[in-house]
Amino acid sequence: MKRDITFLSRGVRCAAWHVPATNDALAGPGGRPCVVMAHGFGGTRDSGLLNYAEGFAAAGIDTFVFDYRGFGDSGGRPRQDVSVRRQRQDYHAALAAARRLPGVDPDRIALWGVSYAGGHALVVAAQDARVAAVVSLTPVTDGLASLAHLVRHAGVGRMLRLARHGLRDAARAVTARPPHHVPVVAEPGALAMMGVPRAQEICASFAGPTFRNEVRARAALKVGLNRPTTFVDRLACPILVQIGTKDRIAPPEAARRAARKAGRRAELHEYPVDHLDVYAGPGQRQALADQLDFLTRVLDHHGSPIQGTG
Repeated sequence: MKRDITFLSRGVRCAAWHVPATNDALAGPGGRPCVVMAHGFGGTRDSGLLNYAEGFAAAGIDTFVFDYRGFGDSGGRPRQDVSVRRQRQDYHAALAAARRLPGVDPDRIALWGVSYAGGHALVVAAQDARVAAVVSLTPVTDGLASLAHLVRHAGVGRMLRLARHGLRDAARAVTARPPHHVPVVAEPGALAMMGVPRAQEICASFAGPTFRNEVRARAALKVGLNRPTTFVDRLACPILVQIGTKDRIAPPEAARRAARKAGRRAELHEYPVDHLDVYAGPGQRQALADQLDFLTRVLDHHGSPIQGTG
């Protein structure tokens, strides 16, 4: 059963759930392994992440599921502002908090991220050599490739539209006016950061009550600056990279390149799914099964970390 806890990130109180393992199958002298989990882009901890956390708990792995500053139940302002720098700072703070959890082995903590957080997890692990493993699900690994991917799928007009809205939001900030928001997801052709078929139907299947389908439009101006792939060669731990071959948001080839760059440390799995198909349904179940296989191997205290096959 999940337990509500809080931790501080740069002096701001952030909300998290601790989901303890339901058994001691992977417990060692230092305690149980733990996975620190964060959502992608403008997501919140109550939107599909428990589908994974409960699976980890059943396998003997604790989880620490948190909201970024400015999102969900966490404090902080501005609200709904996607900042790569702040989100990575929050990840580091969550990792430090997870290491202090009772019953958790601080040297067997893995990072788990989806979409934008799939990239953040790679960067944070590269910056903290104590991280034991990374699960990177449908990750955004190269913002420049993401912009090119957007143009291929939606045309240059949509990218320019988003840029105009981003500039409008930035201008409002300069003049101390209220922020200008755009939707996170919508149907292809509609204004949104992500255009996905059946967007509302899919989101309704996993989005929690704290999720707001909007972010500050300035996020559109920063996409190309987010390049986790430049950190991958610094990783010292095993990583699992999971790609959706039909992904309209996170370019599959960019994630493949990141996995190749990581070399023997990486395991690569591909699934015939789009970006939002990994939160519920068959896509989620398959991704979870492969994550459990990976994590139970690399977090087993009886042996040393297993290198990947990528």
